[in-house]
Amino acid sequence: MVDVTCAKTAQVSMSRTLPPLNALRAFEAAGRHQSFSRAAEELRVSHSSISRHVRGLEDRLGVQLFRDLSRGLVLTDDGAAYLAQVSPALDAIGVATEGLAETPEGTITVNSEPLFATKFLIQRLQSFSCAHPEVTVRLEASRHLADVARYEADLAIRFVPPGAKYPNSELLTNAPLYPFAAPGLLLTIGTSPRDLLTYPLLRDRSGGSWGRWFTLAGGVDPAEVPQFTWRLSSVLAVEAAIAGQGVLLVSEEVVAGEVAAGRLVRVSDIGMREGGYHLLRGHGVLRRKAVRVFHDWLFQQTAPWRTPVENDQPKG
Repeated sequence: MVDVTCAKTAQVSMSRTLPPLNALRAFEAAGRHQSFSRAAEELRVSHSSISRHVRGLEDRLGVQLFRDLSRGLVLTDDGAAYLAQVSPALDAIGVATEGLAETPEGTITVNSEPLFATKFLIQRLQSFSCAHPEVTVRLEASRHLADVARYEADLAIRFVPPGAKYPNSELLTNAPLYPFAAPGLLLTIGTSPRDLLTYPLLRDRSGGSWGRWFTLAGGVDPAEVPQFTWRLSSVLAVEAAIAGQGVLLVSEEVVAGEVAAGRLVRVSDIGMREGGYHLLRGHGVLRRKAVRVFHDWLFQQTAPWRTPVENDQPKG
């Protein structure tokens, strides 16, 4: 005879104690951002909806997950421990779900320095959209570096000086800096570095870059290089060079489109490397197909301007 009681007991023991998925998503987003407002923005719901789901989850679990402090929302010890287990679990569900799809889809957010966004990415995004029409790229051109660790953006692009380190970052480009000018201005510029001193020297980063370039080029006393007291924004510096208002020292990848269109010309073959653009990403974002295909596409687009670090020496 079959022991029905034992069979029923075994069946019951297989059941899981799971809170509502919407409540878990609300808690996980609020925990990552340490903010109900940011969680609401990410999940495209109201602030009150996030608060209601989290409070309902706290009542169901019988523990307090957040504390409201004067400086904002903070996870309790129980909340932090729960988040550490819930986040990977939701990631795994997302990966499993995406794995069933034949094509990547969804929206990804890319935070980039304005110069790289306007002069490099915008000119190439159409090719990505044509190859992956199901993926929407939300491009943010901002000097503010999004906190990818807290998922303010999926990916971020920043110029990183030599020696600086960012966690979870990859080198995109480390193209040399060359002097560029409008073709009309080029007609009156000689071929030696000294000839450049007769024209306004535009800059979009530290004024010391011009001094280091003249030192590398030779033939000019460092004391003769103008001391800069102000600078243009990076995008305006490129526009000023296009308008013939001076010579700009800039990395070649961000003006490649202007050179191809005949709006800028490289004035000298002497170039130097000073850091490069890096891609920063939050933990686990590459689990999403949409982010992976954009990541791979971006590295393909930047390949001509990327040199292994061990070979990253000044060119002259």
